[in-house]
Amino acid sequence: MPTITISIDENVKKVLVKRAKKNMLSLKEQAEEIIRQSAVRTKAGISASTLKSDDRLVEVFSRNKKGRKKRR
Repeated sequence: MPTITISIDENVKKVLVKRAKKNMLSLKEQAEEIIRQSAVRTKAGISASTLKSDDRLVEVFSRNKKGRKKRR
């Protein structure tokens, strides 16, 4: 499996560790699951704005852009 290195805020890591413990997963397994869910949702055309509040970490890895839209 390819290796990916990411830099995340310490607060995000704390939330990720807490969620991993809740789901009885390692930190690595939890991050992989979140990225996998994000990829599936993106492929299925589900936007990050329709996510349940428990899936906020999926939003971190989502390709959906927030903020002001660019003018054309």
